[in-house]
Amino acid sequence: MNVRIEFTYKTPKGTVTTFSSGEMSAGDGILIAEDLERTGRTKSLTFVDSLENTWNMKELKKFLKGIETEPHNVTVYFDGGFDLESKKSGLGCAIYYDQSGKSFRLRKNAFIEELDTNNEAEYAALHLGLQELELLGVHHLPVKFIGDSQVVINQLKGEWPCFEEELSKWAERIESKLKQLGITPDYELVSRKRNKEADQLASQALKEIEITSASETSPEQ
Repeated sequence: MNVRIEFTYKTPKGTVTTFSSGEMSAGDGILIAEDLERTGRTKSLTFVDSLENTWNMKELKKFLKGIETEPHNVTVYFDGGFDLESKKSGLGCAIYYDQSGKSFRLRKNAFIEELDTNNEAEYAALHLGLQELELLGVHHLPVKFIGDSQVVINQLKGEWPCFEEELSKWAERIESKLKQLGITPDYELVSRKRNKEADQLASQALKEIEITSASETSPEQ
């Protein structure tokens, strides 16, 4: 979870002003806030998350301690591939998350034959990611979903209308699953180059090469 710090600062001569920081991880926010409080000049220090909920120091520390052993700081990369001639689809997702002080990566793909368009495959890949999140036990957290499909990202963000019946069904299915899991989505559109891991997984699925793997990663990955 990311937060920003908001606080009132008072100089030794009594001049008062307010500050708001940029976004940072909750853990970094606590470290900086504790350092600020040691100056003895900060008042009314609070943390504000991406949903504009406010937290005091005690509440944020309790929250972080509670989720420490569960998957958190979750990012899902997804991509769908579609072969028009054979009407076969390949789905791929790569999920990055932290748990118990360590960082992990889960890679998963799937081969399916019942879809009709590339956009459906993109939606299905995101839905595959959601199914994996459910298996991981991710719930009631913000999650970043990253893909290179303008259609899927912009439709789910509500920036583009969705006229196709099948795509509307996929969008409803995804929103229902998000609601069930209590996940707050943050959608990000990237280039195919930045989505190459999920793209490769989808391409392998089209060749009916099944990938399911989980591994520990270094924090910078």
